[in-house]
Amino acid sequence: MNPLHDNLSRRGFLAGSLAAGTGLAFSPWSLKADETKPKKKLAVVTTEWRFHSHAWHMAERFLTGYPINGKWHHPPFDVVTAYVDQFPDNDLSRGRAKEFGFKITPTIAEALRNGKDKLDVDAVLIIGEHGKYDKSDVGQTKYPRYEFFKAVTDVFAEDGKVVPIFNDKHLSWNWDWAKEMVDISREQKIPFLAGSSLPVTWRMPSIDMPYDAEVEEIMSVAIGGTDSYDFHALEVMQCMAERRKGGETGVVSMQALSGDAVWEAMDAGPWKAGGWDPQLFKACLTRTQTLAQPETYSHRYPTTAQIREWVKKPIAYRFEYADGLKGTMLLMNGLVNDFTFAAKLKGQKNPLSTLFYLPPNPNVVYSAALMSNAEKTFLTGKPPYPVERTLLTGGLVEAGMQSLAQDSKKLETPHLAVEYQVPDKTLFWVS
Repeated sequence: MNPLHDNLSRRGFLAGSLAAGTGLAFSPWSLKADETKPKKKLAVVTTEWRFHSHAWHMAERFLTGYPINGKWHHPPFDVVTAYVDQFPDNDLSRGRAKEFGFKITPTIAEALRNGKDKLDVDAVLIIGEHGKYDKSDVGQTKYPRYEFFKAVTDVFAEDGKVVPIFNDKHLSWNWDWAKEMVDISREQKIPFLAGSSLPVTWRMPSIDMPYDAEVEEIMSVAIGGTDSYDFHALEVMQCMAERRKGGETGVVSMQALSGDAVWEAMDAGPWKAGGWDPQLFKACLTRTQTLAQPETYSHRYPTTAQIREWVKKPIAYRFEYADGLKGTMLLMNGLVNDFTFAAKLKGQKNPLSTLFYLPPNPNVVYSAALMSNAEKTFLTGKPPYPVERTLLTGGLVEAGMQSLAQDSKKLETPHLAVEYQVPDKTLFWVS
């Protein structure tokens, strides 16, 4: 086993953060926090804080609470400080600071030390999304998630103490930096959770990948663009694939297609011919709630010609896992406006399929699902699912964009040999 495997071993992870296991649809109040005790202190580190930004989605769940299991829950945390990297014209951070009584600091170190000489917060929420930042050579936005994380962990190292961290979405646009973040979290024994709301939001139907299932091929049909929503669609796939027999083995190759090459792959038929299982595509479209329709129709399965007419810029990521599992991620703007998943299981005629449900209004509900898991990590020091999922998914995004930048060249991905296992408990919201 190489050093990456050593760092990301299944046994090492299970012996750590998942040793105690997790429950179904975690309820924060099940921890029965003593309301007579002072609230814990939370530092927010974010790129920007405006309406509909991720800081608005996430940090404000710790300011105003959120609904869960039919109750309005107020986390036992006070946001005491915030570091905000950019202040657009519609900035909300300064108004929120005045309303809720926290300080906006000029540096991350000052946010973590909260006016003291040493670390003086109990948890850190890192949100590196939105804002104006440069692009990489392949078009990825260089959000400073790595720089934020390093500034936080430098304080931990200097002050001789660590607290839990939640990192929004993928770890870094740069694979080496993302891997370093995971390595640092292991070396310093930092409880570290990352990712987005897709794996933990509701599903329709409310099903999971059967634990230890033998899975042959998976697919997600989704919306959005590369370096953003491709991460979400890949995360949809990964949170299901990781439950298969043997656990996660890593990914050995990636080929990304765009434009007419996507339609050629669709016409090719099965994976071996350069396409994907058409049953999986149809199963995904049976689960979407936003399927495009010709004028005057309410629910009709589209023809191939209609799909090509409606989807102006299709994207497909075709990738293969080390154990032989095949995966296809499709961005089909104009055909759907949500995230669906389908899988071919060995010995089963019909695909397993579901919709990963993001309610359109109010926006709070799916960020609440994510922040309930962040809160659990902050309170218990035990992330409910492994950060290796986010490491691998972010690596797939980078590999896909590298392939697109090289005229859809199929790339070998030995660096994505990320192995891990997850518990058999269902971790998404079911009520």
